[in-house]
Amino acid sequence: MQIARGLKSLRTRAGLTQSEVAKRAGVSVGTVNRYETWQDRAKLRVPTVSALAETCGATVREREALIQLVRNQENGWWMDHPAVPEVMDPLLSFEDVAEYEHVFANALVPGLLQTRNYALALHRAQDARVASDVIESRVDARIRRQAILDRTPAVHLWVIIDDAVLRRNVGGPDVMTEQIDHLQVMAQRPNVDIQVLRFGAGAHAGGSGGHFVILGRDDESDPLSSVNVVYLELHRRGLYLDAPEEVQNYKLMFDYLRSQASDTAASLDLLAAAREELTR
Repeated sequence: MQIARGLKSLRTRAGLTQSEVAKRAGVSVGTVNRYETWQDRAKLRVPTVSALAETCGATVREREALIQLVRNQENGWWMDHPAVPEVMDPLLSFEDVAEYEHVFANALVPGLLQTRNYALALHRAQDARVASDVIESRVDARIRRQAILDRTPAVHLWVIIDDAVLRRNVGGPDVMTEQIDHLQVMAQRPNVDIQVLRFGAGAHAGGSGGHFVILGRDDESDPLSSVNVVYLELHRRGLYLDAPEEVQNYKLMFDYLRSQASDTAASLDLLAAAREELTR
């Protein structure tokens, strides 16, 4: 998505058509179109991206930024991983380079904060006809994804959890108790903020929508290195948005949700109260 937008931006700046770029770069028009429309993302190649960027007059820094994005994609552990669905490949690629991730979770604990037992219970419920070893592999991949919270520099994760998430008994009381304990521990970390959106808050900015993720990295000196993407989680698939107006709308929605949710200190008390309910 970043690569596509970057290449199209360079071509527009150069005042060239796709046909002109294709002729000068020695590729087909179909290749230029495919790279600019983010099709077959797993098949993007460094030499082609480099040639397209140079043809459009990219600076060395701009070209290297695009090449690095391709290399990150090619070398990511999740690419072609049997336990990672293709729809998740872009999300993990964006997480790999993002500085922050903002999540509104209205049904389940976000993947980056799930315990192994919680994730296992979810997969057993969602993939009832899938072999146990396949489920184990999918859970392993989900836990591996959480490494971005421990890297240097770590992603700053800000999560707003709907009250319903804490009341949905996934895996039984023991699993939920462990999960809430984990949320309490993670909320103490400097790169993790957790807020709870109480039922008592009534109607809220998230309204009729569902789980969404905003991934960002801001680099004013090098726009091609910036990341601004929204991921909408749907059943068995996902939707990615990167149009500036759409991203800005979700950022505004998240800001309103932050103001409507309990603050981080009060949210720790709400987590403790939810845990106590489970142990009565």
